[in-house]
Amino acid sequence: MILNYINIFIYQLKHNKLFSFLNILGLSMGIAGVIFALLHWNDEHSYNEWNSEKDKVYQVLVQLSDMPAVAENSVRLKAHLENDPNVETIVYADSWYQKDKISYNGKKEFIDKIINVEKDFFSLFPFEIIHGNAISALKDGTSIALSEAISKRIFGTENPIGKQINCLNAMYTVRAVYRIPGSSSIAPNVILNQMKDLTDLTKNNGLFVLKILLKVKDPSKVDATIRMLEKVYYDEIIVKSSREAGMSPAEMEKKVGHFKVFMEPLSKARLHSIVEGYPEGRGNYQFLLIMAGLSVLILILSIVNYINMATANAIKRAKEVGIRKILGASKSDIILQFIFETVLISLFSILLALVIVELSLPYYNNFLGKDLMIVGGQFYLQLILIFIVTILVAGIFPAIYVSNFETIKVLKGNFSRSKNGIWFRNGMLIFQFAIASFFIIGSNIVYEQIQYLTHKDLGFKGDQVLAISLHLPSSYYEGKEIGKKIFSRYNTIKEELSKIKGVDNVSTGLLSFNGTDNSLAPVWYQEQLFKQKAIGVDFGMFDLMKIKVLKGRDFDSKLASDTTNSVLINETALKLMNIKDPINTEIKIGNQPMKIIGIVKDFNLLSPEVAVVPMTFFHIKALDMAESMNVVYVKLKSDQIENSIADIEKFWNTKVDTEYPFQYDFVDKQYARTYETYTKQKNLFSLLNIIVIAIALFGLFALASYSIQRRMKEIAIRKTLGAETNVLLKELSKQYILYCIIGFIIALFPVYYLLNKWLENFAFRIDISLFPFLLGFTVLLILTLLIVLSRAYSATKTDVLQYLKYE
Repeated sequence: MILNYINIFIYQLKHNKLFSFLNILGLSMGIAGVIFALLHWNDEHSYNEWNSEKDKVYQVLVQLSDMPAVAENSVRLKAHLENDPNVETIVYADSWYQKDKISYNGKKEFIDKIINVEKDFFSLFPFEIIHGNAISALKDGTSIALSEAISKRIFGTENPIGKQINCLNAMYTVRAVYRIPGSSSIAPNVILNQMKDLTDLTKNNGLFVLKILLKVKDPSKVDATIRMLEKVYYDEIIVKSSREAGMSPAEMEKKVGHFKVFMEPLSKARLHSIVEGYPEGRGNYQFLLIMAGLSVLILILSIVNYINMATANAIKRAKEVGIRKILGASKSDIILQFIFETVLISLFSILLALVIVELSLPYYNNFLGKDLMIVGGQFYLQLILIFIVTILVAGIFPAIYVSNFETIKVLKGNFSRSKNGIWFRNGMLIFQFAIASFFIIGSNIVYEQIQYLTHKDLGFKGDQVLAISLHLPSSYYEGKEIGKKIFSRYNTIKEELSKIKGVDNVSTGLLSFNGTDNSLAPVWYQEQLFKQKAIGVDFGMFDLMKIKVLKGRDFDSKLASDTTNSVLINETALKLMNIKDPINTEIKIGNQPMKIIGIVKDFNLLSPEVAVVPMTFFHIKALDMAESMNVVYVKLKSDQIENSIADIEKFWNTKVDTEYPFQYDFVDKQYARTYETYTKQKNLFSLLNIIVIAIALFGLFALASYSIQRRMKEIAIRKTLGAETNVLLKELSKQYILYCIIGFIIALFPVYYLLNKWLENFAFRIDISLFPFLLGFTVLLILTLLIVLSRAYSATKTDVLQYLKYE
């Protein structure tokens, strides 16, 4: 029986090559889309899954009133956490990675992803220890642990335990080599413990200092820990400050703000954290859902397309079914045969989908910035599930539909005039038009939003501006007057850079245009606290970035007061503080009195998802902030940019920094990366749009072909009676135009609602206009007419005698 089914299947493939190919291709494209989404989904959900402690490990987050929540907390919490009976282990850690070189026996390796943590780190992140042991790996400030890959780079096949290396200008003894079992929110190449001074409250009493990681005994009791920490913040900050200021705690809380504490489990850190608290960052859950949703929609479209073509093709196979029934085949035999054919087609489609995925995976990985591979038992189980669902959905309906053919009617040759199943196929076609409309309109709206962001006036000009990473020898960060030494060295570098051909301007500032710095600082006006970005800049920074001073003046190197007590504020800060006559008005940054000398036009520093924040600008020397300088901005002239960069690199590597590789980025590209996720969504939408249109056109082509084939006798009679070609074309195409319009109308509400929800991500966004809808309908209608009219025109040119000679 199976052999008979296979022979019939091969026969059908040979006699319907084009439609069989379209069927398999359409289904394989839908399955490939789901496979791509699954690979990404599985990878994002695999973070920390290997970690047996993931449900007991928490990061402590704190939020001060309307300021963004941060992962850095005060050191003064430690003593209170040590007395909490539910806290098993406390680990203070940096929230970011450092970069440095490692030296060993004259060999130097530049290493990124170095993290500073306390000694119990491995009890929270139990990496696989290859050499050494987890207990003594970070026991003191002289200990260091290396990843397996870094150990091989430095020591080759030698056992490195006990060997000494130089890193971050200090000597360390290697006490452990580890391997990370899977994706982790903290995945460093080097781990060291230099926390002793940082966790000393007498030396580090700031509010937002270090990440706190806790391992708790009972996760159901973390609310008690949260309440305790909020009380500590209240007592340590609000109550103590109110005593010093001679006011009540309520008055002080109204001025300073309210502290709210969150504790997030490691198991939810990757996709559901409210902050970028871990060095490996957050995944984009919305993007993940969009990708999964669209890929499932495309698979549904592919299956609908398959059902449509299978039921349409059933007309040609009606006599085959009738004869088999006469010869004794039961209804269940017919159903099994057609399900078997669906199994084979689905199998071919999955194999073709895997080929498509394997060939496209390098581009997909580049698109996501990942290293995904088609491996893992979970993935293959999901693939089998897709296979089963496809067979059940795509195979059962056509099989039942075909098995219900009336034998007598079929053998008389009257089946082609029957209306059976036509309503269903037309409904499926309308559904395909609706999905195609959704993608065409949606991709246009997404494209318009990204174009708007790309061409929006950001308030600064970052083209031709280099952001060069600044590293100075460790001697500049030792001893007294660190800020003074660093600023003096920067000024020397600035003078030398200005002499290079093609350099237009040089300056610096404690600001970045990559969207990562959302910190706010306390700014006081008339004894009222305002939370703003307080940014130190050098002379000429506003001019270099083409940031406009709307009122008052810029910093002037000829005025000594501008390096001591002068500030500029942006428009948002002016509105926030409601200062009527701002010039020469006094405000305070922390406890430092400053005088406003100018108003700066609002400009974006953060992602376009976020509104422009209030900003206050001071000269770097005014608050002695030069120690925090880590970038030099260089404006280049438009001609010979490549030559200028080469000259700067040569100067940098010989005169500024001989140890670190020269690193730079263009500021406009830095800012573009703040909405890179949405650019990826635009590219994804555009790609899926092409796939959806292709699948929908496959179905339309096949359905129109079968529908017109079914009406060939009608066409022949009309032509015999003198009907003109244009009349026939109109008659054959009008139903598809109607289906196109109905599908388009069905798509209107979902696309408008969902794209509006997507646009809510942006503080700066477009309003949805009629244009994407008109364009979408026009494109869909033109494509429909091209397919249908081409098939209809071909039908009108057929010799009518072959359809009339049996009448």
